[in-house]
Amino acid sequence: MPEAHLDSYPNDSCVNLVKQSKMLSRILRHEPESVGLSLDPEGWVEVDSLLCALAHQGKPVSLRQLQKIVLKNDKKRFSFSPDGKRIRAVQGHSLEVELNLLPALPPEALYHGTVGSFLKAIRQDGLKPMSRHHVHLSQDRSQAFKVGSRRGTPVILTVQASRMHKAGHQFYLADNGVWLTDWVPAEYLEEDDH
Repeated sequence: MPEAHLDSYPNDSCVNLVKQSKMLSRILRHEPESVGLSLDPEGWVEVDSLLCALAHQGKPVSLRQLQKIVLKNDKKRFSFSPDGKRIRAVQGHSLEVELNLLPALPPEALYHGTVGSFLKAIRQDGLKPMSRHHVHLSQDRSQAFKVGSRRGTPVILTVQASRMHKAGHQFYLADNGVWLTDWVPAEYLEEDDH
């Protein structure tokens, strides 16, 4: 998708684009039916169909705004197909989708941000995907800190990813740099003191 001139539209407030991004996350990860859509098996939906459905629901988003959301989002939550005619969330789905991610060799350590109220369950059962397909992990502490901060005072967990991989656990790297795995057993977790 062309990126030129996306910053030259003063009517796209940051607050509005953040709201639209959150709405798109809900639709493309969890509830496409809420606007009368369904995703294909790989999570894609036609851009024109999405824009029409949003307008029909009284939540219009222009093609230019959608391009800006996809290209400028710091979390890189969405991607366009190579021809620019389809869009999908790159990870985080609660719906059954096949993202066709290939196994990847993780770094020695990855990080997960959470809050203290979840630590007892995590110490007992490890990190589970809960309503999502995978556990989401960050390659750096700062991103894990941001994720944990969404729910309160963050606690950063270090995941011994290389050790897990050597024991046979698979890791995947989403297009936006988020590392994914099916489950992190408690024995591979350490609470970060930093």
